[in-house]
Amino acid sequence: MNPSSRSHGSIAVSLFLAVGLWGASNAGTKFILQSWPPVWTGGTRFLCAGLLMLAILRWTSWLGPREMVRDDLRRLLWRRSALSLAVYIVAFNWAVRLTSVSHVALYLGASPVWALLWEGKTSGSWREMARRYGAAALALSGVVVLFWPTLAQGHGHWVGEALGLGCSVLWTQFGRQCRSLGTELSGATVTAQTMWRAGVLLMPVGVVECLGRDLPLAPALLAVQAYCVLGGGIAAFALWNSALRCWRTSEVYLFNNLIPVSTMLWAHFCLGEAITRTFGAAMALVVLGVVLGQTRWEWLLAGRRAVGE
Repeated sequence: MNPSSRSHGSIAVSLFLAVGLWGASNAGTKFILQSWPPVWTGGTRFLCAGLLMLAILRWTSWLGPREMVRDDLRRLLWRRSALSLAVYIVAFNWAVRLTSVSHVALYLGASPVWALLWEGKTSGSWREMARRYGAAALALSGVVVLFWPTLAQGHGHWVGEALGLGCSVLWTQFGRQCRSLGTELSGATVTAQTMWRAGVLLMPVGVVECLGRDLPLAPALLAVQAYCVLGGGIAAFALWNSALRCWRTSEVYLFNNLIPVSTMLWAHFCLGEAITRTFGAAMALVVLGVVLGQTRWEWLLAGRRAVGE
């Protein structure tokens, strides 16, 4: 089917499905990390997902046409996106192991705001300045609401919360690296090439993690890891990439705001994690900050004025 022929409703449904797949993958990661070491978990997942995506790109058109990668881009993939992704997943898996997975997902939900600040100078308009720093203030308020109770009570979970906040910044950095490579390669190619390279970088440390300890290979653990590779990795990305062909990036990325909600629900019903009022308040502030930062209000106002005329 031609992407341009898809209805807005079907695109929205596909994005909701991708959000659900990612939320389940986050909760699944929490389940796996109760038995497997963090670096091994991330390394095996990325290696399998990256190689499978390469095979899909090689023999199908599901993720777009196959692209040849130049030697200079291969070096950049190792040094930039793969290294950034490897560092990110180590921090993410340790954060998920040490604290609530829904908290980590909410910290990640604030990353579009950090990306907005990272862009540097604004156009000079006071409205643009107010939008950018107002969004950052709201998102930061949400982070404080989520982080402060753990820090104030002196719980050991504060390390996991701090790592979760660090993941948000690392994810923003990874996105910037992928964006720079995206000027030369498609999103699917960058993702596939980055994932298997990140897996290769992580595997030596992952093997060391497994030395001298039993690595349980229960069917439930293997099934959840397989889901995280196929569902949370390849299927969700395929849906996301398809939507990006039809809608503007800013429209698609607004659905990121739903990933913490999806993660919270999966973690609550499958892992028994509590849904707290603190999480709800923090999520509201973060989502408001992201919406404020990603929405071009002048376009909406101009559109309303045009309709009124």
